[in-house]
Amino acid sequence: MALSDADVQKQIKHMMAFIEQEANEKAEEIDAKAEEEFNIEKGRLVQTQRLKIMEYYEKKEKQIEQQKKIQMSNLMNQARLKVLKARDDMISDLLNEARTRLATIAKDPTQYQTLMDGLILQGFYQLLEPKVTIRCRQNDLNTVQAAVQKSIPIYQAAVKNTINVHIDQDNHLPADISGGVEIYNADGKIKVSNTLESRLDLMAQQMMPEIRVELFGANQNRKFLD
Repeated sequence: MALSDADVQKQIKHMMAFIEQEANEKAEEIDAKAEEEFNIEKGRLVQTQRLKIMEYYEKKEKQIEQQKKIQMSNLMNQARLKVLKARDDMISDLLNEARTRLATIAKDPTQYQTLMDGLILQGFYQLLEPKVTIRCRQNDLNTVQAAVQKSIPIYQAAVKNTINVHIDQDNHLPADISGGVEIYNADGKIKVSNTLESRLDLMAQQMMPEIRVELFGANQNRKFLD
């Protein structure tokens, strides 16, 4: 049975509607998949960039922390150096004051004579030479002569040997030193410096650990005392 034109047109419309519906459904499916892929890619890119930003700021934070540590270390070192300098300045001032007070020792004739006796006798023992030369300040000549006369018999009795002592009256020690003597062997190559300044320097060097403890207290970071 042949279809009428109306039936043909109706089937064509039905087929077109079906095709259009399938096309729309396909288009919606493509759009949905594209949207899903877009969201996935967008999320991946956002996550990637977020991680990069986090890594960047973590790196910056570490750099800032490192800089803070370096600055803190530098400040602590500067403070430590200032403390050490202040301590050294205090010790220098103390030694300078002690040197200034040395001049008062020679003003007491009895005390100074006793000290000179000991310095000269000690010099004899240190050299242990048969011939020695003594240099002193010009105004100490009498004090030195008296000390030599007293020290020679003590020394000779102790070492069982003689000693010839020459007091150099042409080459005096500088007048600006506080006192004491320099004693030389016969050829002048060996010297014992027993001036008051040299004795103070030696004493300060030997007693420096005790001086520092007395002034600043014990060093808690020091493991050994010798």
